[in-house]
Amino acid sequence: MRKINVGAVGLGRAFSLMAPAFADPRVSLAGGADPRPEAQQLFRKHHGAPAFGSLEEMLEKREIDAVYIATPHQFHAAQACLAAAHGKHVLVEKPMALTLEECRAMIAAARKAGVHLVVGHSHSFDLPVLETRKLIDSGAYGAVRMITAIYYTDFLYRPRRPEELDSALGGGVVLNQGAHQVDVARLLGGGRVKSVRAHVGAWDRARPAEGAYSCLLAFEGGAFATLVYSGYAHFDADEFCGWIGESGASKDPEAYGAARRALRGRDELDLKNSRNYGGSSYAPPAEKPLHQHFGPLIVSCDKADLRPLPSGIAIYGDDEKRFQPIAPPGVPRAQVIDELYAAVVDGRAPLHGGEWAMATMEVCLAIRQSARERKEIPLGNQTGLPT
Repeated sequence: MRKINVGAVGLGRAFSLMAPAFADPRVSLAGGADPRPEAQQLFRKHHGAPAFGSLEEMLEKREIDAVYIATPHQFHAAQACLAAAHGKHVLVEKPMALTLEECRAMIAAARKAGVHLVVGHSHSFDLPVLETRKLIDSGAYGAVRMITAIYYTDFLYRPRRPEELDSALGGGVVLNQGAHQVDVARLLGGGRVKSVRAHVGAWDRARPAEGAYSCLLAFEGGAFATLVYSGYAHFDADEFCGWIGESGASKDPEAYGAARRALRGRDELDLKNSRNYGGSSYAPPAEKPLHQHFGPLIVSCDKADLRPLPSGIAIYGDDEKRFQPIAPPGVPRAQVIDELYAAVVDGRAPLHGGEWAMATMEVCLAIRQSARERKEIPLGNQTGLPT
């Protein structure tokens, strides 16, 4: 079996959440890049591979097949284009970029270099979501008619850099969390969103980026999706998921309010840096015995409601209710590695490629535009599921 050598740029929280997936025997972490010496040092210790202060230095390693980009959002486009120009396949974290123009530049750079571009992790990679798509494709439950997705979290009160609290610079929940929810809805709804009508909330002057949204997506073919998200650290929707958190690990309901308490009396940037990979308070992610999820999700079809859960899929049919279990994951986020490996080794076009991710970004940007202009926004850059 051929191994692919991956170099990671941006050794922060996103990297720490993705790192367990790189334990997959098909992958070798062959390099890491981050300006923080402490992150470089920990990377060398954990992975026995060289670490660099910049992407440019790491790209000189000819043996690297693909670059995983987990830097702040504003760097995604330039770094993806640079990696592609060096002949490297690209796996870039969501959101793909900050504008559709940047998305197009990334797609063009990958196409020109003859490399593949994969965008993720997003929760549409989660196995229960993918298995729900298979149930839809089977035809046993008829057409998708309606999708309902809600998630209430503490997102806005986790330690943030200044730009993460500035919507104009890509901060706030619409691009950061909407990219997950929209990707899931598009995967289950067929991909092609026709229009968006949305409202956005920004209620805390001390944290001025948008912290909530509610939107209605209309799909080609007549299905529609209602998406609701709040990051204001009050109600926790993991209560509806058996107190299994987004990562698949159990949560303590008695820890209510921990995010807000942690910010009090602390320098926020110092707190964030201390928790980052290599920081003084860094701890590896907890064991994840179940599949990841993004809150309560119901797919209404002609003959059943389908509800993906961290341990399987609940099916509410015309005459019976049943549960279809899914075995716990062996390696977290293995589906991301599946797509990347198939692209690099087999030349297979990924589902979560550039065009797919740009269509998700178009929906997210339309959520903001609809809220700002108070009207329905038609879309023109959508793509369907592969046939």
